[in-house]
Amino acid sequence: MKLQDSSSIHQQQEEAAPAEEDMCRIIEVASVVDLSHLAIPPPFAGDDLSLIPPLNFSMVDNGIFRSGFPDSANFSFLQNLRLRSIIYLCPEQYPDSNMEFLKSNGIRLFQFGIEGRKEPFVNIPEDMIREALKILLDVRNHPLLIHCKRGKHRTGCLVGCLRKLQRWCLTSVFDEYQRFAAAKARVSDQRGTRESELLHPLE
Repeated sequence: MKLQDSSSIHQQQEEAAPAEEDMCRIIEVASVVDLSHLAIPPPFAGDDLSLIPPLNFSMVDNGIFRSGFPDSANFSFLQNLRLRSIIYLCPEQYPDSNMEFLKSNGIRLFQFGIEGRKEPFVNIPEDMIREALKILLDVRNHPLLIHCKRGKHRTGCLVGCLRKLQRWCLTSVFDEYQRFAAAKARVSDQRGTRESELLHPLE
């Protein structure tokens, strides 16, 4: 799939409702980038371990990955995923080095500025989760990476809502959440996932 050109993106942004713009910041960092000529290098170059995954990296589903905040040491690893999109769940501006990586690889950035509070998802509007899920479920955005700062709570909440849409039982949803959140798993996050019954109808 080719990325939309800048004029098409501009027209779509003008037609979008202001409320939707507030929810998600879409950063178009490149037009069409042809990656078909890039060969996937072997994971090992001699004795050098050249591919380093980001903190808490894991595959969520076919074409969907999760992690903590990637840095320059992880770029070679991420390049091999041939990402089309990144869902970024923090309010802070993306670092320049990361933006350059996105630009050179034709990756779109969808930013949802969720504050890292003690109980981050208690007061998050349902519409924000809906919009993030729409981006996540659209296969035109795949392969896609979801990340926040450490790939634990904010990322875990969004993945948990995806699992509900996939008809996972709540026990399995919470077990997965706790594997990444470790001892700091928050009861409020789990309660929020349990109570988000309105996430099922996305229409």
